[in-house]
Amino acid sequence: MEMAQIQLLVSNIVIIAGVIFMAFGVIGLFRFKNFYLRIMSSSKIDTVGTLTIIFGMAIRHGLSFFSAKLLLLAVILIVLGPLCNHMVARSAFLSGHKATGGKGDKPASDKKLEEDERA
Repeated sequence: MEMAQIQLLVSNIVIIAGVIFMAFGVIGLFRFKNFYLRIMSSSKIDTVGTLTIIFGMAIRHGLSFFSAKLLLLAVILIVLGPLCNHMVARSAFLSGHKATGGKGDKPASDKKLEEDERA
């Protein structure tokens, strides 16, 4: 095999791995019932899946100006992706959105208060 074919094969594997990670993440996203768990999961899907695809594209194009732009985009994504998700979660928290405690309907803080009152 030539070097170009190996480079193409490796880049395809990395890109497909990123797409599979994002697909499993989206499926897992529907399993969470809590807003905060969903936003945490979507942050991971966003960052890791997109970075994997970007790195696969950078491998595909080799050392070029386009790859440098992709790597700059990856750095921006690493910094801004979690920051934006944190801002959304914080604004939900400050607006009074309660986190539920697992499978129940009551917020986790209310369950804790009920347990303390029983004791």
